[in-house]
Amino acid sequence: MHRFQTIIEPFRIHSVEPIRFTTLAQRSARLAEAGYNLFALHADDVLIDLLTDSGTGAMSRDQWAAIQHGDESYAGSPSWYRFEAAVRELFPFTHVIPTHQGRAAEKILFSVIGGPGKVVPNNTHFDTTRANVEYTGAEAVDLVIAEGKDPACLHPFKGNLDVVALEALIAARGAAAIPAVFVTITNNSGGGQPVSLANLRAVRQVCDRHGLPLFLDACRFAENAWFIHEREDGQRGRPIKDIVRDMAALADGMTMSAKKDGLANIGGWLAMNDPELAARCRNLLILTEGFPTYGGLAGRDLEAIAQGLEEVVDEQYLRYRIRSAAYLAEALERAGVPTVRPAGGHAVYLDARALLPHVPPLAYPGQALAVELYRQGGIRGCEIGTVMFGRRPDGSEAPAAMDLVRLALPRRTYTQSHMDYVIEVVTWVAARARELTGLRIVDEPPALRHFTARFTPLTPAP
Repeated sequence: MHRFQTIIEPFRIHSVEPIRFTTLAQRSARLAEAGYNLFALHADDVLIDLLTDSGTGAMSRDQWAAIQHGDESYAGSPSWYRFEAAVRELFPFTHVIPTHQGRAAEKILFSVIGGPGKVVPNNTHFDTTRANVEYTGAEAVDLVIAEGKDPACLHPFKGNLDVVALEALIAARGAAAIPAVFVTITNNSGGGQPVSLANLRAVRQVCDRHGLPLFLDACRFAENAWFIHEREDGQRGRPIKDIVRDMAALADGMTMSAKKDGLANIGGWLAMNDPELAARCRNLLILTEGFPTYGGLAGRDLEAIAQGLEEVVDEQYLRYRIRSAAYLAEALERAGVPTVRPAGGHAVYLDARALLPHVPPLAYPGQALAVELYRQGGIRGCEIGTVMFGRRPDGSEAPAAMDLVRLALPRRTYTQSHMDYVIEVVTWVAARARELTGLRIVDEPPALRHFTARFTPLTPAP
């Protein structure tokens, strides 16, 4: 098998769901009704849904079978113990606290450790992470390396945290103001880029010198481990599980959305070694999520996650998963479409600012490009740029570091022919990029505006 180059899907299709086709006129009407916000579309009106890889993947035969073992006891369910053992097999933290999804884990943790005057450094906070930090009055600071801010730069670990900048932040703000240092693996907002073990060790050393806990936002831990396996010296040939455990051993705790590399449709957890912090988090969990042995999840969900954690570290799955994103990215690169390079693990990120230089960042080129991909081909992507990150806590607005469109690939869901169709649509739209105009926001909420804001197209220049 290894003499051949084609990477095939390491599964057979067992069940299918239909896709409903729409016309250009129908999609244009749906966009207007949705206020040009792709989150407001009816999913039945989407042909290829690349809005997110969170909870949108296909579960396996064995996961569906595991659901039948779900025990719905309120406390001490056998499903809880299977879930806890599966988590600790990869992340041997002392305390595991289940939640209904990743942002619930963030909400609990930052409610306990955040607050006015606090500052939380990260390589790059994602949207809900930043919002949960800022909701407490704390400040979220991004410290990704310089290469991670340049979409075209080729670097094997563009998600790395800048340890020199971390030291400078600690010196400027004081260690007492920093309740924890976070590293997101892989770095979603920065193009799905991985973090090296060497960088995690360097961050750990900084944390040790200043007595700071290190937490992982580990939603895509298996993809990150695969990149380490393939790109970092001395790691090729090592079992993926061992690399995951090495990452975990460098941290004091983690937040997790099992909707990503848990291969499940719902769920997450918060884990840590500090017993006092764990007790405070559990108290808040009981208030907001549920008893500590189910945490807002049904027993069947706990079973599905436990099985998913066994499947996600399979090397054949990971090889296929990472190659799928690379296949899409390489085809777009050959067509001259600017993307974040190298390809990330879970998505391909189009560089909307480079593709639409005539649309200023405050006219939201990422949103304009995402809208046109849906209009022309029924493809739903997600703006990762000034709409998502441009509004500051004080109400001011400024361009984000990058204006991207994320094409997130649901796990085990679409085939190569679906990706070939995406390539055709993106290439067609990119060839006509000069015809696109920006948008302005006509209504927005005070936080996480990208989910519910409404837009209207700007009038083309005469």
